[in-house]
Amino acid sequence: MSGTLYLCATPIGNLEDITLRCIRILKEADLIAAEDTRNSIKLLNHFGIKTPMTSYHEYNKAGKGHKLVERLKAGEDIALITDAGTPGISDPGEDLVRQCREEGIPVTAVPGAAACITALTISGLPTRRFAFEAFLPADKKERQAVLKEMENETRTMVVYEAPHRLVRTLKNLKEVLGNRRIRICRELTKKHEGVFAATIEEAAAYYEQQEPRGECVIVIEGKSREELAAGERARWEEMSVAEHMEYYMDGGMEKKEAMKQVARDRGVGKREIYQALL
Repeated sequence: MSGTLYLCATPIGNLEDITLRCIRILKEADLIAAEDTRNSIKLLNHFGIKTPMTSYHEYNKAGKGHKLVERLKAGEDIALITDAGTPGISDPGEDLVRQCREEGIPVTAVPGAAACITALTISGLPTRRFAFEAFLPADKKERQAVLKEMENETRTMVVYEAPHRLVRTLKNLKEVLGNRRIRICRELTKKHEGVFAATIEEAAAYYEQQEPRGECVIVIEGKSREELAAGERARWEEMSVAEHMEYYMDGGMEKKEAMKQVARDRGVGKREIYQALL
């Protein structure tokens, strides 16, 4: 029988946040696969964990992932840990999980800390519905495409960012999303934990003067449904009624249905649309 891959969440700052189950699994596993062995050895030493460790990160995941899968198929149990938080969230752990699922290898999670959830819950912004965007793409074109997708997002959004890129990212957010409410969460669970509440514009201006330190989690207010509806109405009002009809009919809609939809979009009766088309 094959072994099991354990996704072990480790503290994002405060070492007391590790779970008893996580300590036990890390001790009992045949191998620990760590994103950065130099960083993880400090955690293992703190809890007296002597399990052998190997590296598994973005730059070796293709070759190392295959080797780990072979060891799992041979019956070994492997615990996967990231630098901090939950493996598989914005790290190569998702690739290893996919490989294991394809090979029929059991995968289970040992839940614990996650920076995105920690920041969201202390932000004071709506938590019932949220979208996690991780780190925005480094490529300018791809980054702009993702920001454009976020523009009309009604859910609260959570983004990771390194301190030296924070101001640039805030300015990018302002350009595309407008001046939303925002929370900059830094040093989560650590001694100097802080949540900076402001608008995107205020936050950009503040951090241009005050150099940010520590990894940041940005929590951004979603667009209200009222704003979304107003934006849609403005879009249609820029078109003539004939252009609006053509938009739907070019998409394959019958004339009668298109007329009904145009009337709904514009908040008027179908008769008014009919008269405008005469």
